[in-house]
Amino acid sequence: MPWVRAILRGQRVYARADEAGALRVEGGRVEIRYKPNDGRRYQARADNLSGIEGPALPEDTCGPAGDVAKPEKAAASAGGSAAPAERRAAATGRAAEGHAAAVAAGSVIAYADGACSGNPGPAGLGVVILDGTRRIELSEYLGVGTNNIAELTAVLRVLDEVPADSALVVHTDSQYTIGVVQKGWKAKANVELVASLRAALVGRKATRLAYVPGHSGVPLNERADELAREAVTARRNRRAEIGSPPATPAADA
Repeated sequence: MPWVRAILRGQRVYARADEAGALRVEGGRVEIRYKPNDGRRYQARADNLSGIEGPALPEDTCGPAGDVAKPEKAAASAGGSAAPAERRAAATGRAAEGHAAAVAAGSVIAYADGACSGNPGPAGLGVVILDGTRRIELSEYLGVGTNNIAELTAVLRVLDEVPADSALVVHTDSQYTIGVVQKGWKAKANVELVASLRAALVGRKATRLAYVPGHSGVPLNERADELAREAVTARRNRRAEIGSPPATPAADA
């Protein structure tokens, strides 16, 4: 089933549609996504969706996703009654701890994200790389493209920056990217870009992609998202290198 762009409480979302481009309503609710490939699926009341924009988008615009439990249900299942802010803080802490535990000592750590205003529309990517004391940030405008193109290209830029003999973990909130690169999913679109990314991984030392949930408060992932959105807004490219080790001082005479 295709997708359409719609407005939910002032925010643009992707909404499930029928073949005619009308909202697909089941039990008074419509499946929606805030981001096409962050692996999270929501339900919204049909009467809360408005402003359907443009033609219907293809089914693979949004990747596979699972339902997200409502906060009160999550709290009940945990047997607690923490305040929403406390629950969010606890979840954020668990997420950050989980990512830290998954990275081997000495690995280069990267976060890659893509953004798109419309799908397709003006697209950009954001990358944060931590290599010892060195931190690299990339914000690159890609012109008109899709969210999937932006997500894939962001990972490709990481590989361009990090030497092939470095152990590397690239965090992405795109289940689509992980699927077509690591899980053997067949690419129905962006075939050449997917092939380039797969080829770039050949022969690299211990390089893997790791899923990080989008908009879950993981600081470096939030920063990558900010850099991607900055590229779309500013229509420009920017590279910053922070904290490079200083040159070795000359010996005293």
